Amino acid sequence: MRVAVVGAGGWGEHHARIFSRREDTELVAVCGRTPARTQARAERYGATPYTDLDEMLRVESPELVTVCLPNEDHYDVTLKLVRTGVPLLVEKPLVFDLAEADTLLDEAGDRFFAINFNHRYAEPVQRAKALIDAGELGDLIFATWRFGGEANHGRSPHANLIETQCHGFDMLEHLVGPIAAVSAHLTDKTYGAFSTLALAVDFENRAVGTMLGTYDSSYAYPDTQRIEVNGTKGRLVIHDTVRALTFSKAGDPVEQRWHSTYFDDEARNFAGTFDRHVDALLTALRAGDQPPVHARAGRRALALAHAAIESHETERRVSVT
Repeated sequence: MRVAVVGAGGWGEHHARIFSRREDTELVAVCGRTPARTQARAERYGATPYTDLDEMLRVESPELVTVCLPNEDHYDVTLKLVRTGVPLLVEKPLVFDLAEADTLLDEAGDRFFAINFNHRYAEPVQRAKALIDAGELGDLIFATWRFGGEANHGRSPHANLIETQCHGFDMLEHLVGPIAAVSAHLTDKTYGAFSTLALAVDFENRAVGTMLGTYDSSYAYPDTQRIEVNGTKGRLVIHDTVRALTFSKAGDPVEQRWHSTYFDDEARNFAGTFDRHVDALLTALRAGDQPPVHARAGRRALALAHAAIESHETERRVSVT
């Protein structure tokens, strides 16, 4: 399968790495905005560099295009690609504006349009999902999400909420179920943007939850990313996405713990969650199926973020349809 990567930045290197090293894909092009960086990236992974998107599409005829551009610059390029009909994998966030998200989805119709919520493919997350689905936690009662580190400055005052905590919205709904309402507290005390936030959420299944997200912390701290899900029969905790999963049964002081072992160290590599997502994505694409994580999930996370913004601005609980 001929694959082109649009974007020559930091995370875009993982796109190039994956598709250049797989036996079932060929990385034919890297398309970027900076000629020197784009050429260096393409040379490193045996692809052809382009700074003109239309030329790349015409010359290379890729069968899959992945998009990894700066967080607030997704819309124009993604819309152009959607209109070509080429299968797409885009990075989160989908966009920052709900009307733009709706335009992208309307234009895409039923064509292959995926988003990289790669946290779902972490080994602890997949094991946690299996425990929940098997009823090991009983009725779910509450869940917490915490994630944050150093600042990623952007144009939007809600960059952290939209571009990073989208993973939290997606993960809470993935594990617990649809969110029905959001109450938000945001602060801009450090550098002017709403860089730290605390949310309370109600789920449709009557469980409750919390989210704490920040650009005023450090990714060097242990448990900078932590997920806890509690039910009537047990509790699970995911530590730093890929590091460990602990599971406890109610009333039992003995804790069960999963961690990657000597021969499965792939599971402790955060970037490897993207490799796993690509495995599932290519299987679906070749079968003619919809992607395992459709771009609609990006629109959903954005809608929840906008509900949180509305809650903060109006100082009230906001329902989410």
